[in-house]
Amino acid sequence: MTLAFVTSSTYRPHDPDLPLLVAAAAERGTVGEIVVWDDPSVDWASYDAVVVRSCWDYIARREEFLAWAATVPHLHNSHEILTWNTDKVYLRQLQDAGVPIIETRWDVAPGDDIGDHDEWVVKPTISAGSKDTARWSTPEEVWTHSAELVAAGRTSMTQAYISSVDEEGETAMLYLGGEFSHAIRKGPLLLRGEGVRQDRDSREEITPRTPTAAQRAVSDHVLETTVSLLGLDAAPLYARVDLVTAADGAPILIELELTEPSLFLTQSDGGAGRLVDAVLARSS
Repeated sequence: MTLAFVTSSTYRPHDPDLPLLVAAAAERGTVGEIVVWDDPSVDWASYDAVVVRSCWDYIARREEFLAWAATVPHLHNSHEILTWNTDKVYLRQLQDAGVPIIETRWDVAPGDDIGDHDEWVVKPTISAGSKDTARWSTPEEVWTHSAELVAAGRTSMTQAYISSVDEEGETAMLYLGGEFSHAIRKGPLLLRGEGVRQDRDSREEITPRTPTAAQRAVSDHVLETTVSLLGLDAAPLYARVDLVTAADGAPILIELELTEPSLFLTQSDGGAGRLVDAVLARSS
């Protein structure tokens, strides 16, 4: 078999998971190639499986990216999943289906109710890497940021800032082949008073984490609900469920990453092999 691990030309050097996946494929007698998604010379039909990995430039080219995905055979995750997951309005559906998420308001305008909180986060629903995102401490700042996003033709989301993140960070739960693989802690990215920034990826602090039973229960529920909502026959090949801890100590969903998440394979014990095994199982 020949597998394609898909990246972007800009971010290919910055994805530490890619060489691990190529090596894991080789260990199993399989060819793994790193391929750029918008390279017109690639024959996608020549691969037994095409696995979307670090296509982190799709944010400004979402329609082009989804049009490409619609043409690729044996794609993981599927075009249907990518379409649903690349706009964070999917959180509405998950909430309606009973998944606990951060209190969220959409496209707030000056004077709108944004809840009684000490701080808020405003971001566009199509974004990654905390770009065009900021943590605010006054309603006026929230309203202004949201209005700027809406005026630019984007959908904005306003969420209560979860204070536990400052000490505890976020917990990312990684699923490979539908099975829980490993978890990591992501340190806080949004600093008070810094406003909108575009360079927060460089300050990420990642360490392995042992999840609690409550976190496992919530993240399992998120995946089960997603499978039901989308009418899937099986869980996505890969998934990252990002959780934070609410004031009452309960885990709540901040984001479900099914498109191009870092899987933090360097912080896992054999995660690259588990993903390649799952690809091979689904391609046989």
